[in-house]
Amino acid sequence: MLNLINVGISDLNVTKPPGVLATYALGSCVGICLLDKTHNIGGLAHIMLPNSKEASNASDNLRRYADTGISELISTMQRKGAQLTCMTAKIAGGAQMFQTKLKSFNIGERNVEAVKKILASYRIRIIAEDTGLDYGRTVFFNVETGVMQVKSVNKGVVNL
Repeated sequence: MLNLINVGISDLNVTKPPGVLATYALGSCVGICLLDKTHNIGGLAHIMLPNSKEASNASDNLRRYADTGISELISTMQRKGAQLTCMTAKIAGGAQMFQTKLKSFNIGERNVEAVKKILASYRIRIIAEDTGLDYGRTVFFNVETGVMQVKSVNKGVVNL
């Protein structure tokens, strides 16, 4: 029996099998799935914005930002026994939900860039991604199998 654990916007959670982590309504937000297969620990963060340093009141919820949210996800997994050197990542989201020519307004693209930069700084390899374009996604991350299932209204289901 699978144990479904919902992860809200600007939130994160960590589990072991048979846990399935789920997050909904990833538009410009990015879902980051981390897995330490060696120690059977997985985590999911749902981030909204790229950088806490750009925010006027970042301390209100550090899980909202790619830099601080990913750091917290990693440390939470480590407290449960995961090792940084064993972690891999899968990411989804980062859509451009509204048309604009100004890069500063394309939060989705900026989120994906920030997530990739932060994961690289931790030397965590991204092994799969479904990012960009112009549609929302819902993610189900099965910690036992390592499969990140991405669902979207117009694009169907993709298993990564």
